[in-house]
Amino acid sequence: MPRCPRCRIAASHCLCAWTPQVSAQAGVCLLMHDIEPLKPSNTGWLIADVVMQTYAFSWLRTGVDPRLLALLDDPQWVPVVVFPGEYAGAERVTSQLAVPAGKRPLFILLDATWTEARKMFRKSPYLDRFPVLSLEPEQLSRYRLRRSTRSEHLCTAEVAALCLELAGDTPASLALDAWLDAFTAHYLGAKTQRPITADDPVHLPLRPYLSAPEAD
Repeated sequence: MPRCPRCRIAASHCLCAWTPQVSAQAGVCLLMHDIEPLKPSNTGWLIADVVMQTYAFSWLRTGVDPRLLALLDDPQWVPVVVFPGEYAGAERVTSQLAVPAGKRPLFILLDATWTEARKMFRKSPYLDRFPVLSLEPEQLSRYRLRRSTRSEHLCTAEVAALCLELAGDTPASLALDAWLDAFTAHYLGAKTQRPITADDPVHLPLRPYLSAPEAD
């Protein structure tokens, strides 16, 4: 079907008018597996819509993008790999975010299926020097565009929202959660040809983050 080139949703259900406008101190670095960026249901790009300092790189099996290494060495950032602690040595794992004054957290997210992400984590030695932030979300995933065998596995955008909250970027965290819900509603609405209602509970949380008072 013809899709909007920006939001990747069918043109009849384009989401662009609802793009939230919000600032964040934290940054996000996406390592994207193979064709993940090309999947319309990918949520990594939703993070880039909300967090201005979002960087995306293709994960390479046999090397590493020099621009990625330059980003990780940028002194303004404190890189942290976000991954379950059970897959890392205990000396690297933390559940807290410690960022020195004058620095900003850079959350490294592995954007892939769970099987692919575990492989990426094992085979990315250039990440071994960074701490591993192990999140313990209280809620189950709300993501409905792909199925996971484990309901506690969150999609990439849900993980990023938790990271932003931990970093003190609460408005950006709330905006990203609302943006994911709206994306899901528009995506499924396009598949089922269900019309979108601008004043429903999905869209109302986005209104405080719009650049204009109303959206069509």
